[in-house]
Amino acid sequence: MPPDQPVKIFIVDDEALARERLRTLLGDLAPLYPHVVVGEAASGQAALDSLRELAVDVVLCDIRMPGMDGIELALHLTRLPRPPAVIFTTAYDNFAVQAFELNALDYLMKPVRLQRLLVALQKLPGPGVDGEQLAALGQSLRGGGRSHLSCHERGRLLLVPVSEVLYLRADLKYVMARTLEREYLLDDSLAQLEQEFPDRFLRLHRAVLVAREALAGFEKASGDDVEAYGWALLRGLPEKLPISRRQWAAAKAAGAAGNA
Repeated sequence: MPPDQPVKIFIVDDEALARERLRTLLGDLAPLYPHVVVGEAASGQAALDSLRELAVDVVLCDIRMPGMDGIELALHLTRLPRPPAVIFTTAYDNFAVQAFELNALDYLMKPVRLQRLLVALQKLPGPGVDGEQLAALGQSLRGGGRSHLSCHERGRLLLVPVSEVLYLRADLKYVMARTLEREYLLDDSLAQLEQEFPDRFLRLHRAVLVAREALAGFEKASGDDVEAYGWALLRGLPEKLPISRRQWAAAKAAGAAGNA
């Protein structure tokens, strides 16, 4: 059944021909399915920059894109005040069926067919994507975690490159991510981030993860220091991070391996 109001659609694909094909198919569907294409992007990062400001109903999103892929983009979209529905497009059927038992609205195999696109759009309104399942799926597909972390600040969704994060510290119900320039409050849990980025971050303390490459050295704490067994010194920052007795040996070993 056609929607009462034109559906706002945003297209994301790194291939110009793929975006053009979707626009053509959507044009052919116009008499049957009222809609308007409000924008398009050639990358996940560019799409998120636009979708922070645009209210859309559905995103047609490629999966395999350089930089921020479609899975990561969809995960960041779940953090928007009004998350759009997501229809994934993919040329790879080896993972598609398994991938989309996670409440994405639908997925389309390339080359996208007119009738199949109509069927997917007719599922609106539908359930939103599941953030935890998306994160796990993205990690398994790309063999690692996200390229960016996201946080809300003054009503805006900000992206923090994981490569710039020096450490992560639990702060009540939030996690604080520290870069050289500033701090960001994340919605992710420390345990979730440790699991997602095991090769990048090392646990120092029940409340602290540090980027392995940020470690500059170690100090043993004084005997009357109840906060830590030892302290980690950081490259580029004057502050020290506490190390628990349990994590002392592992931290020292990781630091030695990193400087070898």
